[in-house]
Amino acid sequence: MGHEQLIAKLEAKRARVGVIGLGYVGLPLAVSFAEAGFDVVGFEVDGDKAAALNRGESYILDVEAAEVARLVDAGKFRATTDFDELSSCDALSVCVPTPLRKTRDPDLTYVISATEQIKSRLRAGQLVVLESTTYPGTTIEVVAPTLCETGLNVGEDVFIAFSPERIDPGNPLYGVKNTPKIVGGVTPRCNAAAAALYGAIVDKVISVSSPTAAEMVKLLENTFRAVNIGLVNEIAIIANKLGLDVWEVIDAAASKPFGFMPFYPGPGLGGHCIPIDPHYLSWKLRTLNYKTRFIELADDINSHMPEYVVDKVGQALNEDGKPIKGAKVLVLGVAYKRNITDWRESPAAPVIEGLIRRGGDVSYHDDFVPEFALGHGGEAEHLHSVPLDYSDLGRYDCVVIVTDHTYLDAEQVVANARRIVDTRNLVGKAGITSEKVVKL
Repeated sequence: MGHEQLIAKLEAKRARVGVIGLGYVGLPLAVSFAEAGFDVVGFEVDGDKAAALNRGESYILDVEAAEVARLVDAGKFRATTDFDELSSCDALSVCVPTPLRKTRDPDLTYVISATEQIKSRLRAGQLVVLESTTYPGTTIEVVAPTLCETGLNVGEDVFIAFSPERIDPGNPLYGVKNTPKIVGGVTPRCNAAAAALYGAIVDKVISVSSPTAAEMVKLLENTFRAVNIGLVNEIAIIANKLGLDVWEVIDAAASKPFGFMPFYPGPGLGGHCIPIDPHYLSWKLRTLNYKTRFIELADDINSHMPEYVVDKVGQALNEDGKPIKGAKVLVLGVAYKRNITDWRESPAAPVIEGLIRRGGDVSYHDDFVPEFALGHGGEAEHLHSVPLDYSDLGRYDCVVIVTDHTYLDAEQVVANARRIVDTRNLVGKAGITSEKVVKL
């Protein structure tokens, strides 16, 4: 199948689409393709997840089980662990994790594995799009050369592109359809094929000149956030030393209708994007003998915020003449942001670990995260969420608000807790002032 035939098939939604990796990015994408009318196959190495999806269940909060069940029943979507089915797909989107090693170097294990799986089954006429966030040059330097080992020519026989994922878990306003999609193909024909694929499910497709440009777009987006969060976290520390309320300062500054965009401080960065993606750029530039100073400074500030929160707990307890050692502390919320189940890279982990290291007796509550893993001391430890009984908060020496889930009742927390460290301004946003509360 040639270039024109592939585009015609994509535009007519007669193509079979494969999505490799059915996590926070892959599953919403697969569902969007199926909703648009494509025949979709989801590839997942976890057999339990694949089986659950085929039963019409969902393990991703943003994807409703009823929606999955309807698509499965209609024969538009199914999940499989059989990668031999890759050859039956006309277009493949790769949505696998791209973590960092302990040395903070890129770990492309999952990308390389997926690429090898595709290579062994690649046929002429297929489109392969990498969505996983990675360093600029990955598509050109890793994915394309591997697939070309088959003897197929890029832009003639097979079509390769990069299109960064822009999923924001828990965002009620922006999803796959109304978030513009960036595509960058290895050749103009690759670009056109990728634009045809995503144009079938999103309102707007923006083509850039190359996969490397598209990879850089994603890193710019997340580095922009990481650096600005680092700035506002330092502003929070500065405001505290000056005896100012940082939230008041930010809200007042945000009234300026031009030249200012509000960012808000917190207990540290969380999730699989903001804390990790800038390091891909730093690593790449180190290979070019350049130091990314803004990125590294922002990371230094952000990575020390959990320690700053632990110090705040110590200050709050000092008001009652108590040390952290032996104190009973309840952490409210461990998901990396409100109203989601994802706790990857959550700042709650180093906050809890810091409190435990200082001798605190720490519990946590989070309706979205029933079980939470720590790694202090080099060994994983699993904690379980305790029930939230507002009338029982008084038995804790301090309550630490780490994640501002909307179900949390700030008024009840203030009424019943002895001391509160509020890292998210949950109490302030509720219009409550209290001497019990220590703000970030």
